Amino acid sequence: MTLTLSLPDLDGDVTALRPYTLLAKAPAVPAKGAPFNRVVYSAAHVVADPLASRDPWQDCALDWDATIAYRAHLWNLGLGVAEAMDTAQRGMGLDWPTSLQLIRESIGAARGFEGALLANGCGTDQLPADAARTLEDVIGAYENQMSAIEALGGRLILMASRALARIARGPDDYARVYDRLLSAAREPVILHWLGDMFDPALAGYWGSSDVSTAMNVALDVIRRQASKIDGIKISLLDKHREIEMRRRLPSNVRMYTGDDFNYAELIAGDSQGYSDALLGIFDAIAPAASAALAALARGDEAQFHRILAPTVPLSRHIFAAPTRFYKTGVVFMAWLNGFQDHFAMIGGQQSARSISHLAGIFRLADEAALLADPALACHRMKQLLAIHGIG
Repeated sequence: MTLTLSLPDLDGDVTALRPYTLLAKAPAVPAKGAPFNRVVYSAAHVVADPLASRDPWQDCALDWDATIAYRAHLWNLGLGVAEAMDTAQRGMGLDWPTSLQLIRESIGAARGFEGALLANGCGTDQLPADAARTLEDVIGAYENQMSAIEALGGRLILMASRALARIARGPDDYARVYDRLLSAAREPVILHWLGDMFDPALAGYWGSSDVSTAMNVALDVIRRQASKIDGIKISLLDKHREIEMRRRLPSNVRMYTGDDFNYAELIAGDSQGYSDALLGIFDAIAPAASAALAALARGDEAQFHRILAPTVPLSRHIFAAPTRFYKTGVVFMAWLNGFQDHFAMIGGQQSARSISHLAGIFRLADEAALLADPALACHRMKQLLAIHGIG
């Protein structure tokens, strides 16, 4: 089949159709079983069940086989899985009961992969933010999820809480909640500081809208509870803030980059340290991420950057404002690459990005050699264009 199609292209305020011929570059080939010298998790997306007889805006139905198969794909590439996180549409379609079932299924599946890394999102999303009245309400919601995940043998990622952001009156309230939770954790957890560009309801987290003040609050908690913390993921899309915080962490606490704009530079690091990774973009660029990380572990930093550099424009486009809709781009990539048979999402989130935005993803993925089967990707892109009246 021809690998040429007409794509919408935004030129100023006008969108025009222009012919585009795929470059069809050979993708980076991961070295199976190659060791990494960074601890790396991919936050993984979920695959909706498009045939479920439920209201997709109000109910959550997953294709369990396809969802778990994608986790197997990530583990086979040497990547860890951060389960039931923001990338899985937690708080944007994925509810707590389904999240717990997802965690249960992933824990079971991980047993079939030697050395598989798996950590699981633990939050307060069963408690509507406007229903929280006291800090004890928030602590109780966290503890409920902690006990459920730990009972399955799961490791915890303490996610940021919309309920806590709503009712906390200042830094002391955050300190009280996190000290209590960390003291009770069975094994070291990963903390997650999610910026308000990802979730506006989390504005002012740690008790201040000033990032420096908020960082100091988080660092105080980490220093007090260092033995209970594996690391912290920060998702502020600001490499300078991440490096600043990284250099101030206790020596036993990892910095997991959540910066989907500057991940290559942050993972490579500098003379004073580096970041490990817990990234949503690694779901979409998993083969390239695996190959690059293997190169870095071999001491070939130049090859690491050669592989990842073309992925950065794609990531910046997928995570463009409004950033919280990046999941649409992640699932779109999975569909283009044949990991699922449809481009439908829980919560109807496939409609959260325009056809021009999706065309940009298609083009940038091709330029970054991230289309595993260019003919299939081209066919599916043409199908989507036709639905939008573009022939």
